This record gives sequence, C-alpha cells and structure tokens, in this order.
Amino acid sequence: MRTYWNTNHGLRTIDAWEPNCWVQVTCPSQDDIDFLEQELHVPDYFLPDIADTDERARYDLDDGWVLIILRVPYAKEVKSRTPFTTIPLGIILKGNVCITVCNFETSMMIDFVSYQQKRNLGFTDSVDLTFRLFLSSAVWYLKRLKQISALIEKAKADLDHKVSNTDLINFSRLQDSLTYFTTSIKGNETLLSKLKFKLPVDELDADLIEDVNIEMSQARETSLIYSNILDSTMDTYANVINNNMSNVMKMMTSWSIILMLPTLVASYFGMNLANGMETWWGGFPLAIVISFVLIIGFWWYFKRKSLF
Repeated sequence: MRTYWNTNHGLRTIDAWEPNCWVQVTCPSQDDIDFLEQELHVPDYFLPDIADTDERARYDLDDGWVLIILRVPYAKEVKSRTPFTTIPLGIILKGNVCITVCNFETSMMIDFVSYQQKRNLGFTDSVDLTFRLFLSSAVWYLKRLKQISALIEKAKADLDHKVSNTDLINFSRLQDSLTYFTTSIKGNETLLSKLKFKLPVDELDADLIEDVNIEMSQARETSLIYSNILDSTMDTYANVINNNMSNVMKMMTSWSIILMLPTLVASYFGMNLANGMETWWGGFPLAIVISFVLIIGFWWYFKRKSLF
C-alpha cells in the first residue's frame, strides 16, 4: 500500500505522485514495487535490502540515490515469541523524490503521521523528514521500553509467589527484546553520526539532530539499565531455585537417615542368632521403643541443627 503526502504547510494526502511529495509505502505489493522501480527508477536492490529483517542500520549511495535503513521498534502479535523486536525502515532520497518503505505496519508510523498532522507545519525538505523519523523512532523505543519494564515487574510479582519454567522463559524472551533494542539503537546512533556529514544539514536540522541524539542516548541507557535489572533478577531467581533444591535435598536426606534407624534396629534383633530376646515376651515392644527413641533423638538433633 502506498500513500502520497503533500508536506508543504502541513501533511495531507494527494491522489498521485508529484515532485517533492512524500511517498509512504507500507507492506509493499508487487504493484508498489513495480511503481517504485519503473516509474520512479529506484535501484532494484534497494527494496530487497529493506525487506531483509536482519538488515543493519546503514547508509548507501548509488548514482545519486540515497538509501538510509533505520531500525525501528516493533511489537509482535504472537504471544509465544519474543514480544518486541526491531525491523528496518527504508528511506530513499534523490532530488525531488522522497520515499519511505516498511514491510510491516507499525504503530510508530501511524503515530508519526498523526503527530505531524496535528503539528500542521509539514517538513522543510526530505532531510527534515529523515531526522524527524529518527526522532520518532527514539521516542518509540522509550515507549516500548516502558512496556517492557511493566512486563518485568509483572513477571517479578508472579515469581514472588511461585517460580515456574514459563515465567523464566518469559524473562528470557524479554532479555532477547532488550538485546535487539540495544543493538539497534547503537546502530541508529552510528548511522546518525554519519548522516550529519552525508546530508545537507542546515541550522534547524542541527538542532533537530541534537534532540535526536539526546533521545537516542536516553533510550540506549534505559535499555542497558533494564537489561542489567533483568540479568540480576534472573540470577537472583536462579539462586532461589538452587537454594530451594538444596533445602529439599537436605530435608530428604535427613528423613532418609531417620527412617533408616527402625530398619537398623529390626535388622539387628531379627538376625538368626541367639540374643536372649527371642523367647522374651518384651523383646518386640523393646525393639519398638528403641526405634522410637532413636527417631525422636535424631529428629531433635536435626531440628536443632536446622537440617529441616
């Protein structure tokens, strides 16, 4: 699906492409691809690179065409998978052509368009649009990190009541999301530092770049903090599990020793040897009494030594 936006003095849709408009392509169909390659003459290898979900944040220049791939946050719908990841957003520029391509429908782009329409100022040029997309991505990283923080707190509350494999697996998936975020944010920061020298930046763009740097730095630091918290929490609960297992084994060993004592007494008095008690009426009660005395004595001893 592609949408044409007039970016002068606001953001409004138009029916067809015209010079200096913004072409927004989302989940491109074959018709969209044909339009970009045949009508606008976009290099044919740009779109497959953008479609590659593992493509890193980078800048490319080919015969006047500029390709900027920005990594943006994306919330997955499948609950059994990693809840948050990052995807590539392609920005293609040349002269009066400005195109963004994303193979996923993201909340970030929907919010970006809505905010720019409320802002009602449009964009001064394609460079301004590019850096505002960088700013929007940094803001959305912070939004997603807040959601991850809420999920971490919920998982910690669940683990306080009962430690289960499912909760620990959820922790691991959140750790994967934070790893994706941290790596992508660092890649975006490196890309931004290069674009300051690759694109024609005016004074207004310089102020915007400073804002983007601040937001991205905050997102990176927040991501690292949450990652460290998650690592510490997982280590803590791993130690709790080991401690619980140790207590269980300690208790089972203590009971095994205590329950072994009646067997020892019965084995001693049950040997096929003369011991003077085989014909005495009190032999069996005496064996029972000795067994109970040993059980109570060892139970008291283990209890005193905190082995229960």
